[in-house]
Amino acid sequence: MRELDAHQITQAVKRLCIEANCYLPEDVKQCLCQCHSQETWPQAQEILERIIENYKIADANEQPICQDTGVACVFLKIGQDVHICGDLTEAVNEGVRQGYQEGYLRKSVVADPLDRVNTGDNTPAMLYCELIPGEQVEITVAPKGFGSENMSQIKMLRPSDGLQGVKDFVLQAVEAAGPNPCPPIVVGVGIGGTFDKAAYLAKKALLRDMDAPNPKPFYAKLEEELLDEINALGIGPQGFGGKTTALAVKIESFPTHIAGLPVAVNINCHVARHKTEVL
Repeated sequence: MRELDAHQITQAVKRLCIEANCYLPEDVKQCLCQCHSQETWPQAQEILERIIENYKIADANEQPICQDTGVACVFLKIGQDVHICGDLTEAVNEGVRQGYQEGYLRKSVVADPLDRVNTGDNTPAMLYCELIPGEQVEITVAPKGFGSENMSQIKMLRPSDGLQGVKDFVLQAVEAAGPNPCPPIVVGVGIGGTFDKAAYLAKKALLRDMDAPNPKPFYAKLEEELLDEINALGIGPQGFGGKTTALAVKIESFPTHIAGLPVAVNINCHVARHKTEVL
């Protein structure tokens, strides 16, 4: 049994909050550059150039890529042979508290959804824990801005709606979102499980690399088909038209009940921020 001091988790979360907000992942950068080279609409080309220029400035100056530094979504994969010495939830929240303060990141969390009083330190984090074999802890911080989060949808389809029903719903969600989530977007889709599980799967799907298709050929093909159909909508970068409405579609699936077909769509803007560290 390995012992891990909760203070180490705090320090890792602090680092990841700052790095995720200031440095766009390399796979996302490459995808944006590739889309720019393939885009034919002049306005879309110019907007993609501005997006690329923006992340380069953020890189060089160690500044946030976007003013909305988001809710800190923290995904933990905890080895079953690890004993964490201390309060895990408080350790994560303290890391967010320190990271958002030291990184001069905007604090966007309100303590109550109706009272709307800002907590002042961007806590609490949205914490997701998964048990895995081994004695390591993998921490991923994915700051989630609400321009895109607000455009997300979930629907309890009937099994008889089938594949076409799933595709129709995903396309409807993206079309309804239009320019609001700052396209080009990344579309996370969760299929199966229960009402809450589908939403979790959709959010988790956004953590996959741009060039990492679903390991199941059926879903990998569906990802490609949906990406083509979404880009055919013509919404384009920032909603000004063009071929680049989405950078990628990522699908995660899970077994479900015989009477259900839950589907969730979690949309991310082009600032697809996430950073991982293993302790």
